[in-house]
Amino acid sequence: MSALPARPIVILISGSGSNMTALVEASRQRRWAQRFGAGVVAVISNRPDAVGLGWAREQGIATAVIDHKQHADRETFDAALMQAIDAHRPALVLLAGFMRILTPGFVRHYEGRLINIHPSLLPAFAGLKTHQRAIEAGCRFAGATVHRVTSELDHGEYLEQAVVPVLPGDTAEALAARVLSQEHMIYPLAVERLLAAG
Repeated sequence: MSALPARPIVILISGSGSNMTALVEASRQRRWAQRFGAGVVAVISNRPDAVGLGWAREQGIATAVIDHKQHADRETFDAALMQAIDAHRPALVLLAGFMRILTPGFVRHYEGRLINIHPSLLPAFAGLKTHQRAIEAGCRFAGATVHRVTSELDHGEYLEQAVVPVLPGDTAEALAARVLSQEHMIYPLAVERLLAAG
């Protein structure tokens, strides 16, 4: 059994975990363990049916489910989630399609260590339905943003952005797929830069 990394990374997902997959694969291909003493040690989901959990288990990564439906409110859910995360003593907590709004107390607890990727060119189109909103607004370009998480939704220091064109006749689904391919590139890049910066 390999030694645990000195700088553990915990990833939070709610669904298929495609960004999680990109992060894990990048961490191995780019040798984060050797270069930065870092590695993904756990994947945690708020949904027991999240497809990404199966992939993570197949990779030998610890997984856990903290089902938000089993908690009376956001505060008790976040407290249980924090307990599960803190068991791994993470250097970074990466939100990868984690579809829960986190309480200010949770965000403060991981201040400076909590990172998210959002499928728009922030500050434009914070929140949900970003691709449809970009099309309806007549945007010529869309994209994705990796940012530090603050208590204000989809704000915080921008760490990396990618731009894609909005094509004539685009549907939200077509634009989402084009943006997602860029997300898979910029999220690992942003994390790697954070690790390199110490």
